[in-house]
Amino acid sequence: MQLQVMNSPFNQEQTELLNRLLPTLTETQSLWLSGYLAAVQSSSLQAAPAVEERPAPAAVPSIPKEVTILFGSQTGNAQNLAKKAGKTLEEKGFQVTVSSMSDFKPNNLKKVKNLLIVVSTHGEGDPPDNALTFHEFIHGKRAPKLEDFRFSVLALGDSSYEFFCQTGKDFDKRLEELGGTRIAPRIDCDLDFDEPAAEWVEAVLSGLSEGESSSQSPSAASVSAAAPAESVYSRSNPFRAEVLENINLNGRGSNKETRHLEISLEGSGLTYQPGDSLGVYPENDPELVDLLLTEMNWDPEETVRVKDETVSLKEALTAHFEITVLTKPLVEKAAKFSGNDELHQLVSNSTQLKAYIDGRDLIDLVRDFKPWNSTAQEFISILRKMPARLYSISSSFEANPDEVHLTIGAVRYDAHGRERKGVCSILCAERLQPGDTLPVFIQHNENFKLPENPDTPIIMVGPGTGIAPFRSFMQEREESGADGKTWLFFGDQHFVTDFLYQTEWQKWLKDGVLSKLDIAFSRDGDEKVYVQHRMQENSRELFQWLEEGAAVYICGDEKNMAHDVHNTLIDIIEKEGGMSREQAAEYLADMQKNKRYQRDVY
Repeated sequence: MQLQVMNSPFNQEQTELLNRLLPTLTETQSLWLSGYLAAVQSSSLQAAPAVEERPAPAAVPSIPKEVTILFGSQTGNAQNLAKKAGKTLEEKGFQVTVSSMSDFKPNNLKKVKNLLIVVSTHGEGDPPDNALTFHEFIHGKRAPKLEDFRFSVLALGDSSYEFFCQTGKDFDKRLEELGGTRIAPRIDCDLDFDEPAAEWVEAVLSGLSEGESSSQSPSAASVSAAAPAESVYSRSNPFRAEVLENINLNGRGSNKETRHLEISLEGSGLTYQPGDSLGVYPENDPELVDLLLTEMNWDPEETVRVKDETVSLKEALTAHFEITVLTKPLVEKAAKFSGNDELHQLVSNSTQLKAYIDGRDLIDLVRDFKPWNSTAQEFISILRKMPARLYSISSSFEANPDEVHLTIGAVRYDAHGRERKGVCSILCAERLQPGDTLPVFIQHNENFKLPENPDTPIIMVGPGTGIAPFRSFMQEREESGADGKTWLFFGDQHFVTDFLYQTEWQKWLKDGVLSKLDIAFSRDGDEKVYVQHRMQENSRELFQWLEEGAAVYICGDEKNMAHDVHNTLIDIIEKEGGMSREQAAEYLADMQKNKRYQRDVY
């Protein structure tokens, strides 16, 4: 812990001297110094002249200055926010510990007086992987009664999902049930989380500072400036990056279109590690924007306010707001601009509303429930800010200085009588040319990283575009000369048209950078074969790798693939390890706790 003028009785010169000296002391020296100071203090007290005793002033309850911040994060957003909050609190004199929930010992919870939770919700209301154990403990019988315990929760989520911010809500409710009191109310953040997160930090600081002198209470201005960005370019200040290459990886006749993008980071100062993601702010399809303007009979050149700037309505709908996803909050707000009885009935029935918004967009809403009684400014004020799209980086910065590569599958499908397109993926597939620019930022993800020891074997499971981070892994291992064994399970529809980066994988296999490759192409035979089937076929060797300390990485579809692969791993451990189902599940849970089982799923 660093001494500061604010949290000690020393002046600036003394704190600097002590901060240089104390870390250099051995344990023996520290003990001797403690005894020496105690003896000096005792002698001083004995030699001091007697003074008239006065009644001690009434004790004022002090608020503990120690704060623990726990984060549960899948993609890194909650982790980054937790670290920023920690820096802000440290600058205000608090002693802060920031930790992943998976690294925190649950039995230490009773020792904590001030706890801040920053947690995202994953999938259909589930905790992220590194929050599973702590979430289970808190909601189990072993959870302690929490006395003299204060907490606050910052919840991250996506309002287009039914169980919006559910994990944060779970923690908030349970900590209260266990006896805790709130430092500040829970705040639920949608995809645009920067401002509400800053408000939460301000509220937490205010709550923690109650009872302290007014000179120590933080001002709103100091809070907003407390957490400087690590780089000039960030989520809130993206870099306009030039596209160098945009190639279709699939062969002629494929049912898929997978784009390989090479993007320049030159001049940005941005760097990344294998396992990180690139955030991209896309623009809406111009045809869809024109369709919305026509349906609402709006003038494209009408000026509107978007935060602190004035832009044309067309630009606002193109670059600033999400128009391809309906959420429950959006429909409820829109109903205030409509006298349509059917819409009000729909909003009052949560089951019917959930069914309606599935697969529909803003065009459907404005068409289905005319007329609308609002100005363009009023209507866009209820729209959600255009969220960034995160893509797993498929290149190594060491192998490709000042470049970043992406592997993006084009999303096209029909729903409710109309063709639907992915906002960012179709921008990349149909409208983005070399020389164009994209607003981008780096999203660091500490929960999907290569082992620190380069000799550690790794097993990678990444069908389809899930191959992206493993291309990054291999480039990095090749560049560094790592000796650890590597094994890839890859799958897609057809070998001839859909084997992404085939020549690269075959070269790595030939050169020994990749030790073993198993592929599964589901549409090439009479029966569909997936990556989990290849894992089962190699169950004995796979378990042997696990016993040797191999780390397992899963990337791709969460609902089906990741779920099936997870269960297959338990099957293999149960069978080859001679364990019960419960023991096998615990084996895999221990791997996850020790960062030997990591997932980047979506």
